[in-house]
Amino acid sequence: MPLFFKKKPSEDSKKKLEFQLCLSKEAGADDVLDISACELSEVSFISIESICPLFQVLILHNNELRSLVPKGCDIGTLATLKVLDLHENKLTSLPEDIGKLTSLQILNVEKNRLKSLPPSIGDLQLLQTLNVKGNCLCELPFSIGSLSSLRTLNVSDNNIVQLPKQLAYIRTLETFTLDAAMMTYPPSSVCVEGTESIQRFLCSEVVIEYCPPSQYLLPVLEHDCGKQDTNSFDSLEEAWKNKFSNYEKRKVRDSSDPVYILFSLEQERLEHGVSQQQKVQDAERMLMLEKVRQAEDDISSRINNMLMDNNSMEYFDRKFDRVMSLQLLDKSKAITQIIQESWCLNRCVCVQEFLVEQRSALSGMLQQLMKQRDQREQELRQVLVEMQLKSDSNQQNYWMIQYQRLLNTKPLTLRMQEAGVETGLVNMLCKLSAQHYLPILVHHKVTTESLRHMKSSDLKKLGIHEIGVQKALLNWKNDEAASVPMASPPLTPSLLPNAIVFHAPSSPVTPGTPVTPSAPSPVEGPGISECVVCMEAAAQIIFLPCGHVCCCQVCSGALQGCPLCRSTILQCVRLYHG
Repeated sequence: MPLFFKKKPSEDSKKKLEFQLCLSKEAGADDVLDISACELSEVSFISIESICPLFQVLILHNNELRSLVPKGCDIGTLATLKVLDLHENKLTSLPEDIGKLTSLQILNVEKNRLKSLPPSIGDLQLLQTLNVKGNCLCELPFSIGSLSSLRTLNVSDNNIVQLPKQLAYIRTLETFTLDAAMMTYPPSSVCVEGTESIQRFLCSEVVIEYCPPSQYLLPVLEHDCGKQDTNSFDSLEEAWKNKFSNYEKRKVRDSSDPVYILFSLEQERLEHGVSQQQKVQDAERMLMLEKVRQAEDDISSRINNMLMDNNSMEYFDRKFDRVMSLQLLDKSKAITQIIQESWCLNRCVCVQEFLVEQRSALSGMLQQLMKQRDQREQELRQVLVEMQLKSDSNQQNYWMIQYQRLLNTKPLTLRMQEAGVETGLVNMLCKLSAQHYLPILVHHKVTTESLRHMKSSDLKKLGIHEIGVQKALLNWKNDEAASVPMASPPLTPSLLPNAIVFHAPSSPVTPGTPVTPSAPSPVEGPGISECVVCMEAAAQIIFLPCGHVCCCQVCSGALQGCPLCRSTILQCVRLYHG
């Protein structure tokens, strides 16, 4: 299977590719494969593995690669790869199973077209350098926090404005390059201060303690060389230096070939980069050794302090024993106090429950009272409406009352003449308290002459049922002067001046029962008094038959019995005081 497809390379690219493949086939050169700047658009790992089955460095920069792994190839064939240089290509994505490169330590994909990194990149536990500068990344995957050996990370010249919090778990990170001015999380003010400031900020966000990378680098370096001594880092650098030296010797040996001139500038650039990397690593090694010495001095001082404090441990032991004994003594007191407090708490709970019950009961009573209040308000409104209707009715009957009042002001002689009733007969009925029969006598025009021809049955037919009144009328016709003496007529509803008669709805008087007024006579009674019901207005109504004047016109309308004597009210007469 050829190494490149689709696009036909130039003659120079072909010659360069052939030269690089010849170098890789030589003995001792099976760990580095440099096929950069060969205009490759696709690479077959099956062919590469057949040429260099155990190579550890693969250099593919400055090509036309759009995909790292073609169809039908498995990236797992490069499990021994440690350095992968893919900068300045046209890659839009990395393989989803790139995590199979378990030995990879350096990954350079600078100046490509990557839009995202696969989540499996977190499986590269030995990765120390990751360069994704100059791509189209908008974010980093959360799995990047699993890169436990990462020391250098470059994400500049991308569209990244936020970093994942998982970066805080990379405890070996020493150099972090990004566009600080564009960052929103962490804030740009934090990113400008450098890698340590960013890591401290992210550690505070995930609530873990920040520790310098130097405390975690020693195990990483020991893992790289498979040793536990302090010179592991130097051994690793020496090994890589020897590999590059052998690679350069092979290239110098074939310098007579004209194709070699095309790689001179690239060789110088690589040498310069190696020297700069060597200087940086020397500085880091010196810094790490200095920190190790400081840590050793700190541990030595702590050990000395612990030895010096050994004498005081006995004193603290005795003090501790004393505190324990005091705690045992106070334990019973504490238990008693806890029991008392729990009892008080239970009592408070019971009281609170009782208060809750009482509150609910009072709430029910309050609701019931409010309902009763609303009902009473409704009843009062109804009463007010009825009173208003009565007031309107009284206003409508005003002219009728005035007319009745005018009729009641007639002279006594004129009323007697109009009624056709003799004065003696009237006086006799008033004396017998039978003045309620006067309207009957007036209606039937009964006179002294007609009474002489009447009998008890005739009076009964007229409506006079009382036997005593019948006998008095029959006897009066025979002896008018002896039976009824002449006297002024008493106050009756029809004869009272300035009075209006109101008939109260009540049952008729039982025949034969005499009705006697219980009120004092007008001469003996008191003057104008106030209403015994409302205690405000003056008394204006005469209750018949008892004759009491004790209520105003408004209060009398709702009464069925006299408030003074409790007798039934048959008539109400309006009294006007002159």
